[in-house]
Amino acid sequence: MTRHSLRVATAQYPIEAFDDIESFRHKAARWVRDAASRGAELLVFPEYGGMELTSLLPEAERDDIRAQRHGLQAWREVFHETWRELAMTHGVTLLAPSLPWAIGDDHFVNRAWLFTPDGRFDHQDKQLMTRFERGDWGISPGDGLRVFDTPAGKLGVLICYDSEFPLLARALIDAGAELLLVPSCTDTQAGYQRVRLSSQARAIEQQVAVVHSPTIGEALWSPAVDINIGHAAVYTPCDHGFPPDGILVQSADATPGWQFATLDLTTIAALRDTGQVDNHADWLRQAQRLADGIEVRQLV
Repeated sequence: MTRHSLRVATAQYPIEAFDDIESFRHKAARWVRDAASRGAELLVFPEYGGMELTSLLPEAERDDIRAQRHGLQAWREVFHETWRELAMTHGVTLLAPSLPWAIGDDHFVNRAWLFTPDGRFDHQDKQLMTRFERGDWGISPGDGLRVFDTPAGKLGVLICYDSEFPLLARALIDAGAELLLVPSCTDTQAGYQRVRLSSQARAIEQQVAVVHSPTIGEALWSPAVDINIGHAAVYTPCDHGFPPDGILVQSADATPGWQFATLDLTTIAALRDTGQVDNHADWLRQAQRLADGIEVRQLV
């Protein structure tokens, strides 16, 4: 479904502790109601935002990063239904915060659920795991990449580290994605900058807009997501009609809340024919230029 103007809200989302499951539901409702009341049609939440549900676990289980994966599963149905109901109630397309999702006895993936206003849903699993995820935490790659045809357009999702790999983005664009969503969770400035710069690079390479949503703030009670650093933003190509630095909107500080942007997906797509450069088309010419290999030469 091709869209023209699209009002996007990207969350700068704090990991918070809850006293009970209703506190989580109230928080989720408050965030979605706020964005929808300001005209947002597409809402993007960050990677591992669902980890705040570990605050409902017994302390010993919460403090064990492997045990908490199992404990979270008790809440996953209410988690899923809460976000689905909110998307339907407010008539929005919504990428919910991701969380570890069991697909076997001791097999967990990092799964983000996407919900539409009519109650449909699907998921995107992270493709490539960081050292911490695959080592200490025991999170594995899940199902492959997908493009979702939604009322907000054809969407592709690159979860955090996945954004750092251009072939993944290219595969989504080749499959028809009109907009890339990058939910993230990073605990250092270096980690945040890797995702930020990679997202901007993907926007330039594929001549597409990228929506970045990070977790923020301290949650020292949570060993897996204790420190969270990032700035919510929407990135575009650096070309005609868009900011020279490709930053359409970006938060100025670490205050929790939404960043809003109105995107014209048709205008962005038109850059592939009328822009100053032809990054999207010239992507294929890379292989042509490398076909004969690289010659290593000695200067004379």
